[in-house]
Amino acid sequence: MQRLNRIALLCLAMGASQWALAQDVQTTSPGNATAVLGAASTPAAVPQLSLDQLVQTVLDHNPELRSVQQSSVTAQAAVVTAGALPNPKLEWSQGQNSARIPSGTPGNVSTMGVSLPIEMPSVRAARVNAAEAGQRASVQQIAASRNALVAQVKLRAYEAVLRNAQADAAHDAVKLLEQAHERVRVRVSSGEAARYEIIKADAELINARQQEQSAKLLAEQSQLTLNRMAAGQLPARFDLKLSLQDPVSKTGLQSINWQAHPELLQLQSEVDKAEAQKQGAKASRWPGLELRYAQTREPDIRNNTVGVTVQIPLFDQRRGPIDEAASEAERARLRLEGRRAELEQQMQQAWKVMEMAQVRTKALSEGAVRQAEAALRVAEAAYRFGERGILDVLDAQRVLRTVRADLLEARYQLQSARIELDFLAGRYAAPAAI
Repeated sequence: MQRLNRIALLCLAMGASQWALAQDVQTTSPGNATAVLGAASTPAAVPQLSLDQLVQTVLDHNPELRSVQQSSVTAQAAVVTAGALPNPKLEWSQGQNSARIPSGTPGNVSTMGVSLPIEMPSVRAARVNAAEAGQRASVQQIAASRNALVAQVKLRAYEAVLRNAQADAAHDAVKLLEQAHERVRVRVSSGEAARYEIIKADAELINARQQEQSAKLLAEQSQLTLNRMAAGQLPARFDLKLSLQDPVSKTGLQSINWQAHPELLQLQSEVDKAEAQKQGAKASRWPGLELRYAQTREPDIRNNTVGVTVQIPLFDQRRGPIDEAASEAERARLRLEGRRAELEQQMQQAWKVMEMAQVRTKALSEGAVRQAEAALRVAEAAYRFGERGILDVLDAQRVLRTVRADLLEARYQLQSARIELDFLAGRYAAPAAI
């Protein structure tokens, strides 16, 4: 009986194992297994950002720009403060009247008074004008900060594209050198080439790998810089829908409206503020007057008095504040004129840089790169037939890498020159201009 029970239990265990095996086979069928392996091997998609999306994200979260925007609220509060009227003053006092002669009447004595400061209209108008000019300056400061920030973001974006292109070029160079290194190793092992060729190939390969690592680090650093400007609101890794070969247009560069430039308007507002402060300093020699009414109540007498208080500029003619304000006004005017002349010179310089970058890009892409590629093909063919050594091939590869790196730099300079021209013209100041 016990033996039959053991046989039954063994049959049940074998049946359960067969059922579990069938379930595993069904679960790991070819279709399911492919789906599982595909889900495990598919890397996380790297988001792609356009230049407009990148700029808008930075504008929404950049802490420096938000700090500058808050200054406009401060300037608006300053206008309210400048236009506020002075408050009246109330006085009250109480005492005891003692009779020292028989005819005197002892008792309580109380005094109530009210005084109202009245400013000169010129003083108050100058203060309000200075505050309003400061508010206009804050608005233009926001526009100037936005203009500079958008230009910097675009410049950093193309720099990130440049670093990625340099990293890809360094990776391709390593692959080419690895192929050449393998051919050299085979030739040296078979005795067809000297030992120094493999030593030279090793040195070139080590140098290329180091350059590849440096290029990758610079590419990562450029993305970290963009993320820092966006206050960490960008993805940890992202791709940009940009290219160093994006068309660069010269249209609109000659029609620059200097009267609407944010920096010049900000400096002009500072000049207006300094002029208003100078007028306020002149008017402060007669700041105003104070009207006063008082009433004194005694046991048998009630006195009502009205008075006026005026400050007479006898000793202090306010020469120091007037001269100081005049000097600040002249200083603001000189800054405005100097910045206008500086912008004109910077525009001409950026224009020349753009023209030189265009000439250099065309020369490298149409001449030097093609010649370097042809020289490399000739050197590789000659090496395969034994007519040249590996040093000629390595030199040709090095020349091609240098020319391609120069072409990337020239294309980046072309894009940066266009961005510099737009920045100097103040084209990124408007909210609709990205």
